[in-house]
Amino acid sequence: MVYITSICTIKQYKRKVCLSNGADFVLYKKELDRFGLKEEMDLSDELYQQIVEEIFIPRAKRRAMHLLEKMDRSEKQLRLKLKDDGYPPEAVETAIDYVKSYHYVDDERLARSYIRFYQTSRSRMRLMQDLMKKGIDKEVIQRCMEEENETSQIEMIHRLMEKKHYDSSNATREEKAKMYRFLMQRGFPSSEITRAMGELWEN
Repeated sequence: MVYITSICTIKQYKRKVCLSNGADFVLYKKELDRFGLKEEMDLSDELYQQIVEEIFIPRAKRRAMHLLEKMDRSEKQLRLKLKDDGYPPEAVETAIDYVKSYHYVDDERLARSYIRFYQTSRSRMRLMQDLMKKGIDKEVIQRCMEEENETSQIEMIHRLMEKKHYDSSNATREEKAKMYRFLMQRGFPSSEITRAMGELWEN
């Protein structure tokens, strides 16, 4: 049986309920009184589920909607944010299913939008890395890259070189090396950089 080890005040109207199994949660004081929760009392599965269904699930849904209003997020990012906010797993998963049912969170849509926006300034490798960090499946990213990325690596490198006012005909060896490092940091493969810069290392 799980029991309440302590109840701590974290804000004027908020209380942290610490459980013996480590699954702590936060309630408003009026909610604490409503369910009659007190220190050292046993918390039955039935009462816990009632709190989850009546308090945490509706609250997690609203929180998820609010987070998505501020910015587009991947499913993984949203799940981690809700978890960090202290919602129990049941509420997190229900909230995720809720927003997915309305397509408010859609990893493929996010990947396509991200690729279209950054394809002229970032390499394919960089785009892949960025989207994988967001928790988007690799196969989804690859499919979106094939369908959305219309800019060649060489063309992107040339655009970046122009943006940096790089003059290959008059560049010193130091300037060539600096540009090479810059492009490597952007995630472009060495072979593409060398080709775009016109085999500068032979000069």
